[in-house]
Amino acid sequence: MSPISDIRAEAARLRARFEAAGARAVDCTILQPAGTLLDLYGEDIRARAYTTSDPAQGEVMLRPDFTVPVVQMHSDSGAEVARYTYAGEVFRRQEEHPERPSEYIQVGYELFDGSAPEAADAEVFALIHAQLDGLGLRAATGDIGILTTAVAGLKTSDRRKAALMRHIWRPRRFRALLDRFSGKTPVPPTRAALLAAEDPMARAGVQIGLREATEIAARIAALRADATEPPLSREEVALIDALLNVRESCCFALQHLRDIAVDLPAIANAVDRLAVRIEAIDIRGIDPQTVEFEGSYGRTSLEYYDGFVFGFHAPARPGLPPVASGGRYDALTLRLGNGQGRPAVGGVIRPDILLTLREGRA
Repeated sequence: MSPISDIRAEAARLRARFEAAGARAVDCTILQPAGTLLDLYGEDIRARAYTTSDPAQGEVMLRPDFTVPVVQMHSDSGAEVARYTYAGEVFRRQEEHPERPSEYIQVGYELFDGSAPEAADAEVFALIHAQLDGLGLRAATGDIGILTTAVAGLKTSDRRKAALMRHIWRPRRFRALLDRFSGKTPVPPTRAALLAAEDPMARAGVQIGLREATEIAARIAALRADATEPPLSREEVALIDALLNVRESCCFALQHLRDIAVDLPAIANAVDRLAVRIEAIDIRGIDPQTVEFEGSYGRTSLEYYDGFVFGFHAPARPGLPPVASGGRYDALTLRLGNGQGRPAVGGVIRPDILLTLREGRA
């Protein structure tokens, strides 16, 4: 790994380039209120972030990223259009990848502009692409919005749609729900017995835990209601699978998605927006044939991405995290802005990985 002084110098260089593109340099405190992040992600965030207690602020977290505090800062400013850049340490637990550092420097560019979302997506993607030229990286993109519109268009109950939406960023859980809702996975014997019992609480014993009896009863009622739902059709599940399995250059992927949209019309508008984005990327001098589109890309990223997502990977170093990544997070700005959404897209670069790759090519 490069010396920290070299990494900081590279971070400063990258931030200066983003400033030259019109971004205002900002900074955010390292200690962030835990409540905001817990409200956004639930208890899952504890597995990824470092928490501690402060006598004045209560529970706080070491900054896991810059996006949330930058959104809050922008919302407080009242501005409509703005560009920001930053550079600094972020802290993330690496239980699944203990070989990776839990503290590293991140340089980012965030664009708040709802007038032409696809053009804004292309601007951020192209700016980051330009910083990585000559490294032979694989540019991968996706669109969480296509998958969410596909789920919204399924012929099933709102309860089941909400469950699938909630687990879009957890691929295994999403698959398990699809299999259960389509009848592919049988109902577990314990659940079948619970649903069949005249009084499920009759032999429950002493109640422990934080859930009230009314909450337990409501959950059982919901499970019973779900058990009466007709299964998802095999055709709809096959269409979702076809969407998730798309992995081609952007232009070929667009053709494939248009074919899927014939039988799954709910995604048609989202696919049209993808076409506009591909054209905007082309206008900025990047050949769309060199950019991959993956239907499932971005589903293991942070959950605030709800549209365009991208990443730059080193094919010769598959063990490395993405050199750069980012995406659109409109819903996050709506939630943190108290209902006043300011559409936004952003991306980050890891200067430490960038230097590692350059040294390998020297």
